[in-house]
Amino acid sequence: MTLFVVLALVTAVVTFAGSLVVWKLSLKYRLYPKIRERDVHTRPTPRLGGIAMFLGILVAFAAAAWVSALGIDRFANLQIVFKDPFQVLAILLAAGLIVGMGVADDIWDLDWLTKLAGQFIAAGLIAWQGVSIVSLPIGGPDGGITVGSSWMSATVTVFTIVLVMNAINFIDGLDGLVAGVALISSGVFYLYSYLLVQQTSPTNYFNLASLLAVVVVGACLGFLPLNWHPAKLFMGDAGALLVGLLMATSAIAVTGQVDPSQLGTDELFPAFIPIIIPFAVLLIPLLDFGLAVVRRLRAGKSPFAADRKHLHHRLLDMGHSHLHAVLIFYGWTAVASFGCLLAFVLPVYFEVDSSWAFLFLGVGFVVLAALTLAPLGRRKRQTVAAEADAAGTTSAPGLDELAAATTTRPAPERPDTGGHPTGA
Repeated sequence: MTLFVVLALVTAVVTFAGSLVVWKLSLKYRLYPKIRERDVHTRPTPRLGGIAMFLGILVAFAAAAWVSALGIDRFANLQIVFKDPFQVLAILLAAGLIVGMGVADDIWDLDWLTKLAGQFIAAGLIAWQGVSIVSLPIGGPDGGITVGSSWMSATVTVFTIVLVMNAINFIDGLDGLVAGVALISSGVFYLYSYLLVQQTSPTNYFNLASLLAVVVVGACLGFLPLNWHPAKLFMGDAGALLVGLLMATSAIAVTGQVDPSQLGTDELFPAFIPIIIPFAVLLIPLLDFGLAVVRRLRAGKSPFAADRKHLHHRLLDMGHSHLHAVLIFYGWTAVASFGCLLAFVLPVYFEVDSSWAFLFLGVGFVVLAALTLAPLGRRKRQTVAAEADAAGTTSAPGLDELAAATTTRPAPERPDTGGHPTGA
Protein backbone atom coordinates (compact mmCIF):
# COMPACT_ATOMS: atom_id res chain seq x y z
CA MET A 1 0.00 0.00 0.00
CA THR A 2 2.94 2.34 0.61
CA LEU A 3 3.80 2.44 -3.08
CA PHE A 4 0.21 3.25 -3.99
CA VAL A 5 0.19 6.15 -1.51
CA VAL A 6 3.45 7.46 -3.01
CA LEU A 7 2.04 7.21 -6.53
CA ALA A 8 -1.09 9.10 -5.45
CA LEU A 9 1.07 11.86 -3.95
CA VAL A 10 3.20 12.03 -7.11
CA THR A 11 0.07 12.40 -9.21
CA ALA A 12 -1.29 15.08 -6.86
CA VAL A 13 1.92 17.15 -6.84
CA VAL A 14 2.36 17.05 -10.62
CA THR A 15 -1.33 17.81 -11.18
CA PHE A 16 -1.23 20.77 -8.79
CA ALA A 17 1.90 22.22 -10.39
CA GLY A 18 0.47 21.65 -13.86
CA SER A 19 -2.82 23.28 -12.84
CA LEU A 20 -0.99 26.43 -11.77
CA VAL A 21 0.82 26.58 -15.12
CA VAL A 22 -2.35 25.93 -17.13
CA TRP A 23 -4.25 28.55 -15.12
CA LYS A 24 -1.63 31.25 -15.64
CA LEU A 25 -1.22 30.49 -19.37
CA SER A 26 -5.00 30.41 -19.86
CA LEU A 27 -5.35 33.84 -18.27
CA LYS A 28 -2.42 35.24 -20.24
CA TYR A 29 -3.71 34.06 -23.61
CA ARG A 30 -7.43 34.30 -22.69
CA LEU A 31 -8.08 30.63 -23.26
CA TYR A 32 -11.53 30.59 -21.72
CA PRO A 33 -15.02 30.62 -23.23
CA LYS A 34 -17.85 33.05 -22.66
CA ILE A 35 -20.29 32.36 -19.85
CA ARG A 36 -23.25 30.28 -21.01
CA GLU A 37 -26.84 30.68 -19.85
CA ARG A 38 -26.75 27.39 -17.93
CA ASP A 39 -23.44 28.18 -16.15
CA VAL A 40 -23.42 28.89 -12.42
CA HIS A 41 -20.20 30.93 -12.32
CA THR A 42 -20.37 34.65 -13.07
CA ARG A 43 -16.91 35.40 -14.41
CA PRO A 44 -15.03 33.80 -17.33
CA THR A 45 -12.92 30.91 -16.01
CA PRO A 46 -10.37 28.71 -17.83
CA ARG A 47 -11.58 25.16 -18.46
CA LEU A 48 -8.36 23.35 -19.36
CA GLY A 49 -7.60 21.70 -16.03
CA GLY A 50 -7.91 18.27 -17.63
CA ILE A 51 -4.50 18.81 -19.24
CA ALA A 52 -2.82 19.07 -15.82
CA MET A 53 -4.69 16.03 -14.53
CA PHE A 54 -3.60 13.97 -17.53
CA LEU A 55 0.01 15.09 -17.05
CA GLY A 56 -0.06 13.97 -13.42
CA ILE A 57 -1.48 10.59 -14.41
CA LEU A 58 1.19 10.09 -17.11
CA VAL A 59 3.98 10.84 -14.62
CA ALA A 60 2.46 8.41 -12.09
CA PHE A 61 2.31 5.61 -14.67
CA ALA A 62 5.88 6.36 -15.74
CA ALA A 63 7.00 6.19 -12.09
CA ALA A 64 5.17 2.88 -11.59
CA ALA A 65 6.75 1.43 -14.75
CA TRP A 66 10.19 2.59 -13.59
CA VAL A 67 9.76 0.92 -10.18
CA SER A 68 8.57 -2.24 -11.91
CA ALA A 69 11.65 -2.24 -14.16
CA LEU A 70 14.00 -1.95 -11.16
CA GLY A 71 13.11 -5.50 -10.14
CA ILE A 72 12.92 -4.76 -6.41
CA ASP A 73 11.74 -7.87 -4.57
CA ARG A 74 9.27 -5.90 -2.42
CA PHE A 75 7.52 -4.61 -5.52
CA ALA A 76 8.00 -7.65 -7.73
CA ASN A 77 4.26 -8.14 -8.11
CA LEU A 78 3.98 -4.70 -9.70
CA GLN A 79 5.42 -6.30 -12.82
CA ILE A 80 2.07 -8.07 -13.24
CA VAL A 81 0.47 -4.71 -14.03
CA PHE A 82 2.94 -4.14 -16.86
CA LYS A 83 3.19 -7.72 -18.10
CA ASP A 84 1.01 -6.65 -21.03
CA PRO A 85 2.41 -3.21 -21.94
CA PHE A 86 -0.03 -2.82 -24.82
CA GLN A 87 -2.92 -2.93 -22.36
CA VAL A 88 -1.48 -0.04 -20.35
CA LEU A 89 -0.57 1.85 -23.52
CA ALA A 90 -4.11 1.41 -24.83
CA ILE A 91 -5.53 2.96 -21.66
CA LEU A 92 -3.12 5.90 -21.82
CA LEU A 93 -3.74 6.36 -25.55
CA ALA A 94 -7.51 6.33 -24.97
CA ALA A 95 -7.05 8.84 -22.14
CA GLY A 96 -4.94 11.06 -24.40
CA LEU A 97 -7.59 10.91 -27.13
CA ILE A 98 -10.29 11.89 -24.65
CA VAL A 99 -8.23 14.77 -23.26
CA GLY A 100 -7.39 16.06 -26.74
CA MET A 101 -11.03 15.94 -27.79
CA GLY A 102 -12.10 17.53 -24.51
CA VAL A 103 -9.64 20.40 -24.94
CA ALA A 104 -10.91 21.00 -28.47
CA ASP A 105 -14.48 21.06 -27.14
CA ASP A 106 -13.59 23.41 -24.28
CA ILE A 107 -12.06 25.86 -26.76
CA TRP A 108 -14.17 25.46 -29.93
CA ASP A 109 -17.34 23.74 -28.61
CA LEU A 110 -17.61 20.57 -30.70
CA ASP A 111 -20.99 19.10 -31.61
CA TRP A 112 -22.25 16.22 -29.47
CA LEU A 113 -22.05 13.63 -32.26
CA THR A 114 -18.33 14.24 -32.76
CA LYS A 115 -17.71 13.96 -29.02
CA LEU A 116 -19.72 10.76 -28.77
CA ALA A 117 -17.80 9.21 -31.68
CA GLY A 118 -14.51 10.05 -29.96
CA GLN A 119 -15.74 8.44 -26.75
CA PHE A 120 -16.63 5.22 -28.53
CA ILE A 121 -13.22 5.11 -30.22
CA ALA A 122 -11.43 5.59 -26.89
CA ALA A 123 -13.55 2.93 -25.19
CA GLY A 124 -12.98 0.60 -28.14
CA LEU A 125 -9.20 0.91 -27.75
CA ILE A 126 -9.45 -0.25 -24.15
CA ALA A 127 -11.77 -3.16 -24.94
CA TRP A 128 -9.59 -4.15 -27.90
CA GLN A 129 -6.57 -4.66 -25.64
CA GLY A 130 -8.37 -6.95 -23.22
CA VAL A 131 -9.64 -4.70 -20.42
CA SER A 132 -13.17 -5.95 -20.76
CA ILE A 133 -16.07 -7.51 -18.91
CA VAL A 134 -15.65 -11.28 -19.22
CA SER A 135 -18.14 -12.20 -16.48
CA LEU A 136 -20.92 -10.56 -14.51
CA PRO A 137 -20.78 -11.40 -10.78
CA ILE A 138 -24.53 -11.64 -10.33
CA GLY A 139 -24.88 -15.37 -9.79
CA GLY A 140 -24.63 -15.34 -6.00
CA PRO A 141 -22.02 -17.23 -3.95
CA ASP A 142 -22.00 -20.14 -6.42
CA GLY A 143 -20.47 -18.12 -9.24
CA GLY A 144 -21.10 -15.45 -11.85
CA ILE A 145 -22.43 -15.28 -15.37
CA THR A 146 -19.87 -15.56 -18.15
CA VAL A 147 -20.31 -13.19 -21.08
CA GLY A 148 -21.16 -15.25 -24.14
CA SER A 149 -18.59 -14.10 -26.70
CA SER A 150 -15.69 -11.73 -27.23
CA TRP A 151 -17.89 -9.46 -29.35
CA MET A 152 -20.51 -9.30 -26.62
CA SER A 153 -17.82 -8.65 -24.04
CA ALA A 154 -16.38 -5.80 -26.11
CA THR A 155 -19.83 -4.31 -26.73
CA VAL A 156 -20.81 -4.34 -23.06
CA THR A 157 -17.43 -2.89 -22.10
CA VAL A 158 -17.56 -0.05 -24.63
CA PHE A 159 -21.07 1.01 -23.70
CA THR A 160 -20.25 0.85 -19.99
CA ILE A 161 -17.22 3.12 -20.39
CA VAL A 162 -19.15 5.62 -22.53
CA LEU A 163 -22.02 5.61 -20.02
CA VAL A 164 -19.74 6.34 -17.06
CA MET A 165 -17.82 9.04 -18.95
CA ASN A 166 -21.01 10.91 -19.75
CA ALA A 167 -22.43 10.39 -16.26
CA ILE A 168 -19.36 12.02 -14.71
CA ASN A 169 -19.39 14.81 -17.28
CA PHE A 170 -23.07 15.55 -16.64
CA ILE A 171 -22.50 16.45 -12.96
CA ASP A 172 -19.62 18.80 -13.76
CA GLY A 173 -21.52 21.98 -12.98
CA LEU A 174 -20.33 23.26 -9.59
CA ASP A 175 -16.90 24.17 -8.29
CA GLY A 176 -15.19 21.13 -6.81
CA LEU A 177 -18.11 18.80 -7.49
CA VAL A 178 -16.61 16.24 -9.88
CA ALA A 179 -13.16 16.37 -8.26
CA GLY A 180 -14.59 15.73 -4.79
CA VAL A 181 -17.08 13.05 -5.84
CA ALA A 182 -14.41 11.22 -7.86
CA LEU A 183 -11.93 11.55 -4.99
CA ILE A 184 -14.34 9.89 -2.56
CA SER A 185 -15.54 7.28 -5.04
CA SER A 186 -12.11 6.27 -6.28
CA GLY A 187 -10.71 6.23 -2.75
CA VAL A 188 -13.41 3.79 -1.65
CA PHE A 189 -13.00 1.72 -4.82
CA TYR A 190 -9.24 1.53 -4.24
CA LEU A 191 -9.82 0.13 -0.74
CA TYR A 192 -12.31 -2.35 -2.15
CA SER A 193 -10.07 -3.53 -5.00
CA TYR A 194 -7.07 -3.80 -2.66
CA LEU A 195 -9.01 -5.87 -0.12
CA LEU A 196 -10.66 -7.94 -2.84
CA VAL A 197 -7.31 -8.96 -4.29
CA GLN A 198 -6.22 -10.07 -0.85
CA GLN A 199 -9.16 -12.46 -0.85
CA THR A 200 -8.90 -13.75 -4.41
CA SER A 201 -5.13 -13.52 -5.01
CA PRO A 202 -3.25 -13.01 -1.71
CA THR A 203 0.21 -13.00 -3.32
CA ASN A 204 -0.62 -10.11 -5.67
CA TYR A 205 -1.36 -6.82 -3.95
CA PHE A 206 -0.68 -4.84 -7.12
CA ASN A 207 -3.28 -4.78 -9.85
CA LEU A 208 -4.40 -2.49 -12.64
CA ALA A 209 -7.70 -1.58 -10.97
CA SER A 210 -5.98 -0.33 -7.82
CA LEU A 211 -3.40 1.62 -9.81
CA LEU A 212 -6.07 3.37 -11.88
CA ALA A 213 -8.10 4.22 -8.77
CA VAL A 214 -5.02 5.63 -7.04
CA VAL A 215 -4.03 7.91 -9.91
CA VAL A 216 -7.59 9.26 -10.13
CA VAL A 217 -7.46 10.01 -6.39
CA GLY A 218 -4.13 11.80 -6.83
CA ALA A 219 -5.26 13.78 -9.88
CA CYS A 220 -8.43 14.98 -8.13
CA LEU A 221 -6.55 15.77 -4.92
CA GLY A 222 -4.00 17.88 -6.80
CA PHE A 223 -6.63 19.66 -8.87
CA LEU A 224 -9.12 20.42 -6.09
CA PRO A 225 -7.25 23.41 -4.54
CA LEU A 226 -7.67 25.45 -7.73
CA ASN A 227 -11.16 24.10 -8.35
CA TRP A 228 -12.59 24.82 -4.90
CA HIS A 229 -15.25 27.52 -4.74
CA PRO A 230 -14.69 30.14 -6.07
CA ALA A 231 -12.83 28.14 -8.71
CA LYS A 232 -9.84 29.56 -10.54
CA LEU A 233 -9.74 26.65 -12.99
CA PHE A 234 -12.27 24.12 -14.29
CA MET A 235 -11.35 20.60 -15.41
CA GLY A 236 -13.66 20.99 -18.43
CA ASP A 237 -14.80 18.13 -20.62
CA ALA A 238 -11.17 16.98 -20.90
CA GLY A 239 -10.91 16.39 -17.15
CA ALA A 240 -14.43 15.10 -16.52
CA LEU A 241 -14.32 12.59 -19.39
CA LEU A 242 -10.81 11.53 -18.36
CA VAL A 243 -11.95 10.85 -14.79
CA GLY A 244 -14.98 8.93 -16.06
CA LEU A 245 -12.86 6.87 -18.45
CA LEU A 246 -10.37 5.82 -15.76
CA MET A 247 -13.06 5.13 -13.15
CA ALA A 248 -14.96 2.92 -15.57
CA THR A 249 -11.79 1.11 -16.65
CA SER A 250 -10.79 0.54 -13.03
CA ALA A 251 -14.20 -0.96 -12.23
CA ILE A 252 -14.15 -3.18 -15.31
CA ALA A 253 -10.59 -4.36 -14.61
CA VAL A 254 -11.68 -5.92 -11.32
CA THR A 255 -15.47 -6.32 -11.42
CA GLY A 256 -15.69 -7.95 -14.83
CA GLN A 257 -13.16 -10.63 -13.96
CA VAL A 258 -13.95 -11.69 -10.38
CA ASP A 259 -15.67 -14.90 -9.33
CA PRO A 260 -18.10 -14.26 -6.42
CA SER A 261 -17.41 -17.74 -5.03
CA GLN A 262 -13.86 -16.60 -4.18
CA LEU A 263 -15.02 -14.04 -1.63
CA GLY A 264 -14.97 -16.49 1.24
CA THR A 265 -18.39 -15.79 2.71
CA ASP A 266 -21.67 -17.67 2.90
CA GLU A 267 -23.76 -14.49 2.91
CA LEU A 268 -25.61 -13.65 -0.28
CA PHE A 269 -25.25 -9.87 -0.26
CA PRO A 270 -21.42 -9.73 -0.21
CA ALA A 271 -21.40 -12.01 -3.24
CA PHE A 272 -23.11 -9.24 -5.20
CA ILE A 273 -20.67 -6.57 -3.96
CA PRO A 274 -18.38 -6.77 -7.05
CA ILE A 275 -21.18 -5.37 -9.19
CA ILE A 276 -22.87 -3.24 -6.48
CA ILE A 277 -19.79 -1.24 -5.48
CA PRO A 278 -19.18 0.32 -8.92
CA PHE A 279 -22.80 1.46 -9.05
CA ALA A 280 -22.64 2.71 -5.46
CA VAL A 281 -19.59 4.89 -6.03
CA LEU A 282 -21.25 6.26 -9.17
CA LEU A 283 -24.71 6.63 -7.62
CA ILE A 284 -25.08 10.40 -8.06
CA PRO A 285 -23.58 10.65 -11.59
CA LEU A 286 -25.63 7.72 -12.90
CA LEU A 287 -28.82 9.04 -11.29
CA ASP A 288 -28.30 12.50 -12.77
CA PHE A 289 -27.47 11.01 -16.17
CA GLY A 290 -30.57 8.82 -16.19
CA LEU A 291 -32.88 11.65 -15.19
CA ALA A 292 -31.35 13.95 -17.80
CA VAL A 293 -31.78 11.44 -20.61
CA VAL A 294 -35.41 10.74 -19.69
CA ARG A 295 -36.17 14.44 -19.28
CA ARG A 296 -34.69 15.41 -22.65
CA LEU A 297 -36.21 12.52 -24.58
CA ARG A 298 -39.65 13.35 -23.17
CA ALA A 299 -39.15 16.92 -24.37
CA GLY A 300 -38.26 15.67 -27.84
CA LYS A 301 -34.62 16.75 -27.54
CA SER A 302 -31.30 14.99 -27.91
CA PRO A 303 -30.09 13.21 -24.74
CA PHE A 304 -26.96 15.35 -25.00
CA ALA A 305 -28.75 18.70 -25.36
CA ALA A 306 -27.48 20.85 -22.49
CA ASP A 307 -29.94 22.35 -20.00
CA ARG A 308 -30.08 23.80 -16.50
CA LYS A 309 -32.07 21.06 -14.78
CA HIS A 310 -29.36 18.80 -13.40
CA LEU A 311 -29.45 17.72 -9.76
CA HIS A 312 -26.92 20.36 -8.72
CA HIS A 313 -29.02 23.07 -10.41
CA ARG A 314 -32.09 21.83 -8.53
CA LEU A 315 -30.24 22.01 -5.21
CA LEU A 316 -29.34 25.63 -5.92
CA ASP A 317 -32.93 26.41 -6.93
CA MET A 318 -34.14 24.85 -3.68
CA GLY A 319 -32.14 27.42 -1.75
CA HIS A 320 -28.86 25.65 -1.01
CA SER A 321 -25.68 27.68 -1.25
CA HIS A 322 -22.98 26.61 -3.69
CA LEU A 323 -20.90 25.08 -0.88
CA HIS A 324 -23.86 23.30 0.73
CA ALA A 325 -24.91 21.76 -2.60
CA VAL A 326 -21.41 20.39 -3.19
CA LEU A 327 -21.15 19.02 0.36
CA ILE A 328 -24.53 17.29 -0.01
CA PHE A 329 -23.26 15.54 -3.15
CA TYR A 330 -20.16 14.50 -1.21
CA GLY A 331 -22.35 13.16 1.58
CA TRP A 332 -24.56 11.03 -0.68
CA THR A 333 -21.49 9.64 -2.44
CA ALA A 334 -19.68 8.85 0.81
CA VAL A 335 -22.65 7.14 2.48
CA ALA A 336 -23.46 4.97 -0.54
CA SER A 337 -19.81 4.06 -1.15
CA PHE A 338 -18.75 3.34 2.44
CA GLY A 339 -22.03 1.56 3.19
CA CYS A 340 -21.48 -0.95 0.38
CA LEU A 341 -17.81 -1.29 1.30
CA LEU A 342 -18.84 -2.17 4.87
CA ALA A 343 -21.19 -4.83 3.48
CA PHE A 344 -18.10 -6.48 1.99
CA VAL A 345 -15.63 -5.85 4.83
CA LEU A 346 -17.75 -6.74 7.87
CA PRO A 347 -18.63 -10.36 7.04
CA VAL A 348 -15.37 -11.17 5.23
CA TYR A 349 -12.86 -9.66 7.67
CA PHE A 350 -14.74 -9.39 10.99
CA GLU A 351 -17.39 -12.11 10.64
CA VAL A 352 -20.04 -9.53 11.46
CA ASP A 353 -23.46 -9.68 9.82
CA SER A 354 -23.80 -7.29 6.86
CA SER A 355 -27.06 -5.92 8.33
CA TRP A 356 -24.91 -3.35 10.17
CA ALA A 357 -23.96 -1.97 6.79
CA PHE A 358 -27.65 -1.62 5.93
CA LEU A 359 -28.16 0.23 9.22
CA PHE A 360 -25.36 2.61 8.28
CA LEU A 361 -26.91 3.16 4.85
CA GLY A 362 -30.39 3.70 6.30
CA VAL A 363 -29.32 6.23 8.94
CA GLY A 364 -27.06 8.01 6.47
CA PHE A 365 -29.76 8.31 3.83
CA VAL A 366 -32.30 9.63 6.35
CA VAL A 367 -29.89 12.29 7.62
CA LEU A 368 -28.89 13.31 4.10
CA ALA A 369 -32.51 13.43 2.94
CA ALA A 370 -33.30 15.80 5.82
CA LEU A 371 -30.34 18.01 4.95
CA THR A 372 -31.24 17.97 1.25
CA LEU A 373 -34.86 18.98 1.85
CA ALA A 374 -34.15 21.46 4.66
CA PRO A 375 -34.46 24.59 2.46
CA LEU A 376 -37.98 23.56 1.42
CA GLY A 377 -39.09 23.48 5.05
CA ARG A 378 -37.44 26.82 5.73
CA ARG A 379 -39.04 28.35 2.65
CA LYS A 380 -42.44 27.00 3.71
CA ARG A 381 -42.08 28.56 7.17
CA GLN A 382 -41.10 31.89 5.62
CA THR A 383 -44.11 31.76 3.29
CA VAL A 384 -46.50 30.98 6.16
CA ALA A 385 -45.01 33.77 8.26
CA ALA A 386 -45.30 36.25 5.40
CA GLU A 387 -48.92 35.27 4.78
CA ALA A 388 -49.72 35.58 8.48
CA ASP A 389 -48.06 38.99 8.63
CA ALA A 390 -49.99 40.16 5.56
CA ALA A 391 -53.26 38.89 7.03
CA GLY A 392 -52.55 40.66 10.32
CA THR A 393 -52.02 44.03 8.69
CA THR A 394 -55.13 43.90 6.49
CA SER A 395 -57.74 41.91 8.40
CA ALA A 396 -58.75 44.51 11.04
CA PRO A 397 -58.43 48.10 9.77
CA GLY A 398 -60.89 49.37 12.37
CA LEU A 399 -58.64 48.26 15.19
CA ASP A 400 -55.67 49.94 13.52
CA GLU A 401 -57.61 53.26 13.32
CA LEU A 402 -58.68 52.99 16.97
CA ALA A 403 -55.13 52.34 18.04
CA ALA A 404 -53.89 55.31 16.03
CA ALA A 405 -56.55 57.61 17.54
CA THR A 406 -55.93 56.65 21.16
CA THR A 407 -52.15 56.75 21.24
CA THR A 408 -50.23 59.96 21.85
CA ARG A 409 -46.80 58.67 20.92
CA PRO A 410 -45.90 58.43 17.23
CA ALA A 411 -44.81 55.02 16.00
CA PRO A 412 -41.08 54.70 15.38
CA GLU A 413 -40.01 54.80 11.75
CA ARG A 414 -39.05 51.42 10.23
CA PRO A 415 -35.66 51.31 8.55
CA ASP A 416 -35.57 51.12 4.77
CA THR A 417 -34.77 47.51 3.77
CA GLY A 418 -34.36 48.28 0.11
CA GLY A 419 -37.24 45.98 -0.77
CA HIS A 420 -35.53 42.78 0.50
CA PRO A 421 -38.07 40.68 2.43
CA THR A 422 -35.59 39.85 5.18
CA GLY A 423 -34.04 43.26 5.47
CA ALA A 424 -30.61 41.78 4.87
